[in-house]
Amino acid sequence: MNILSPSILAADFANLGKQIQEVEAAGVQYLHIDVMDGIFVPQISFGMPVITSLRKSTDMFFDVHIMIDRPERYAAEFVDCGANMVTFHLEATDKVDETIENIRSKGAKVGISIKPGTAVSEVLPYLPKVDMVLIMTVEPGYGGQAYIPECTEKITQVRKAIEAQGLSCDVQVDGGISADNLKMVLDAGANVVVAGSAVFKNNITENVVSMLKIMGEK
Repeated sequence: MNILSPSILAADFANLGKQIQEVEAAGVQYLHIDVMDGIFVPQISFGMPVITSLRKSTDMFFDVHIMIDRPERYAAEFVDCGANMVTFHLEATDKVDETIENIRSKGAKVGISIKPGTAVSEVLPYLPKVDMVLIMTVEPGYGGQAYIPECTEKITQVRKAIEAQGLSCDVQVDGGISADNLKMVLDAGANVVVAGSAVFKNNITENVVSMLKIMGEK
């Protein structure tokens, strides 16, 4: 199953509730929520109070991507706020197993992410322990960046490794995704796609329907 996960980082925060309702009505199941701390990445976004507030207004699957230093400190708290899955960065901690367990112990799904410069080999030992691998296809921390072509091969490598081990992990891509390159990343092995500007810029419903059609979900 292919899943579209719109990133609210690209939404209009003055109309956030309305725009979330619109993507949901258009057929979206996941909502991608980027948490940035200004340390692991240079930008600061939003945190637990925003997620708690949003949880009251929708039953959508909250796909929370924490781009924070030492995620083991807070990962479980994001589940308490309403996250259905918490994805943390391999590069942000030397306590990967502890972070996985902290999230899992709360009953949520676990994702692990690698930046464009991190080798796929670094994440392979954790495939049996997680529900999703997120391949960043831009440098994390800023929206609106162009897709890095070299990341396409990494998507394929992770998908092949998952299949070789007989696992059912999702492969997510995040960064520079649009209707123009969507089929390419799906063909490479991704099945969960994060899109920000491609969803929230201009006509949201038309954007969602167009992307879901490419994904074979409409």
